[in-house]
Amino acid sequence: MTSATTAPGAFTAARTTDRLEALLAGLREDVGRGLPPDLTAHLVGERLAPHLGAPDLLTDEQQQSDPTQYRQHLLHAEHDGSFSVVALVWLPGQGTSVHDHVSWCTTGVHQGQERERRYRLLPAADGAARLVATTDVLNKQGEVCGFAPPGDIHRVWNAGPSTAISLHVYGADISRLGSSVRRVYQLPADC
Repeated sequence: MTSATTAPGAFTAARTTDRLEALLAGLREDVGRGLPPDLTAHLVGERLAPHLGAPDLLTDEQQQSDPTQYRQHLLHAEHDGSFSVVALVWLPGQGTSVHDHVSWCTTGVHQGQERERRYRLLPAADGAARLVATTDVLNKQGEVCGFAPPGDIHRVWNAGPSTAISLHVYGADISRLGSSVRRVYQLPADC
């Protein structure tokens, strides 16, 4: 993917849309308020929701999938590292491992639907830990959710019959980190 720098240290996809640029301006304002992570995630969700499903939000390139795994398109990373915007494209059956995140996150479904299973990490009797599934959610087009660590352990997959696309806004510099995943969990799970 090629990139265009909009400010020293900032990344924005080489081709973008006017709608995405307007969204970025609003996100910059929301994140710049300096609120606690959970409140920031909520504000970002309110800002993101009206753009979901709009045909002029993403370019054709930003909607391309990968036949082997879900695909991440980095759309923007703010110059100060305060937030990044990523489009994830999922073919039917593609999904993540069980993981948590490095920062707050707001997710909105742009196209299709995504299933999400949320977990809680509990100590086990032997001193180890185990995951307990707490909630199963179906996120449909136009729906948003936000969270902040701790308590953000989940896995996501496309359980629908067609391509799903979601936008993720993270309170971190994904151009530097490469991913929002802090930890992948391979502990026993009570599913």
